[in-house]
Amino acid sequence: MAKTTGFFDKALTSSSTERFRIGICLLFLLGVWLYVGQISAGTPGSMLLMAAAVIGGYMAINIGANDVANNVGPAVGSGALSLGAAVLIAAVFEAGGAIIAGGDVVSTIKGGIIAADRVPDTASFVWLMTAALLAGALWLNLATWMGAPVSTTHSIVGGVLGAGIAAGGWGIADWGVMAAIVASWVISPVLGGVFAALFLFIVKKTVLYRQDLVASARTFVPWLVSIMAWAFGTYLMIKGVKKLVEVDFLGASLVGLVVAVVVFLIMRVVVGRKAATMENNANGVNGLFTWPLIFAAALLSFAHGANDVANAIGPLAAINDALSAGAVVTSASIPLWVMMVGALGLGVGLMLFGPRLIKTVGSEITELDKTRAFCIALSAALTVIIASQLGLPVSSTHIAIGGVFGVGFLREYLKSNYATQIHSIIEKHDEADLQRLQPFLDDFRNASVEEMEALLKKARKNKNELPLSKSERKRLKKIYREELVKRSHLTRIIAAWVITVPASASMAAVLFFTLRGLLL
Repeated sequence: MAKTTGFFDKALTSSSTERFRIGICLLFLLGVWLYVGQISAGTPGSMLLMAAAVIGGYMAINIGANDVANNVGPAVGSGALSLGAAVLIAAVFEAGGAIIAGGDVVSTIKGGIIAADRVPDTASFVWLMTAALLAGALWLNLATWMGAPVSTTHSIVGGVLGAGIAAGGWGIADWGVMAAIVASWVISPVLGGVFAALFLFIVKKTVLYRQDLVASARTFVPWLVSIMAWAFGTYLMIKGVKKLVEVDFLGASLVGLVVAVVVFLIMRVVVGRKAATMENNANGVNGLFTWPLIFAAALLSFAHGANDVANAIGPLAAINDALSAGAVVTSASIPLWVMMVGALGLGVGLMLFGPRLIKTVGSEITELDKTRAFCIALSAALTVIIASQLGLPVSSTHIAIGGVFGVGFLREYLKSNYATQIHSIIEKHDEADLQRLQPFLDDFRNASVEEMEALLKKARKNKNELPLSKSERKRLKKIYREELVKRSHLTRIIAAWVITVPASASMAAVLFFTLRGLLL
């Protein structure tokens, strides 16, 4: 089984299969072209609808390649899931979320950022949507190639904004809505990072920093996992299954509470059984979060498929309705074939091109274990819930990436802080005792953040046994300047976030004028 998984993982990431992956995408898009051509034969604008369907499929592929990484990346980076298993789970649940809970009607003007009545005519509206869809897809493709996880919602928002301004002038845009979107660039990652760091700190204080980790885990882990269960139960009711069941926040919270109680009872039994053979260290505690992380990856993927598939099929549904009705539409029904283009495109993009971004999110920004990944997943669900109730504009992509950076920066802070505390404890000792100190320094140098806490407690109790010379103090300080978060990734990702809307808007404006010139 391990060999099979390893072969699958290698096949997903090998550069030698790049042409093969591109070929599959082209076959998928060719199939979309032929199918839509068959069902629209003889109707007005058939060729334009066929082209729009192919572009919609291309957009869905790029959403799968880029955005889905945020849902499963932490689980892969922590080792809870292999890359192959994560891709398979995400593909199934993304497609399932899109088909089962993706909605019957979608807003054609994403986020209300432009005024539909300012669009000159139906032809301009169709060109606008086509240009927006293609621009969003091209930008996502470029971002994926650069290894930068960006918001697919912001990509299509930028496309609609740019093409809308090209079609109706600067006055067509609702700049108040755009200001809220800009605010989300800051609000989303900050909230995600703060919550993830807070939960990780709580886990450390209640479990990882205790002398008897097994007893602490038996007490606190069921509560932590049940909090996640409440968050995901509520999140799915609000965001994931609104097509099937429409409930308010109170009703969703009560459903989440029932789920949390059931999960608490199950986890109490599971943790109790594992405690008998569990190692009294961080690795033992990490193992308790494996299944919660797997469920989190699946549920986040389902909710993402239900919501963000609209970024690909919304404009396509709008084009379909506009060509059928001969008028500009502000909300469009979603035919089954449009939904299937979006759902299958998500799965194809994820399986063929998603692994690169999954690796970036899961392992290249900061080192993740299962405890840290658990805190990121919990933060993602809670942040969306809280922000939606407060009316704050947030991006699920930015929240998840903010959570990854949050746990990394917390680790950096704690490591530096523990080093400072060590200095204050042993700075008064003279150089004569350096030999006795050396084993402790070696242990401290190689310790994880959690192990440092235990060594720090030992140092407090045995001050006379831990002398340190001036030169050793300087050496020790240098050790803790290590960066646990890759700054190069931070810079690249923030830059990609900031330019997503302007970049997709600029491309959409150029594409609109190009389409209008070709089709007039």
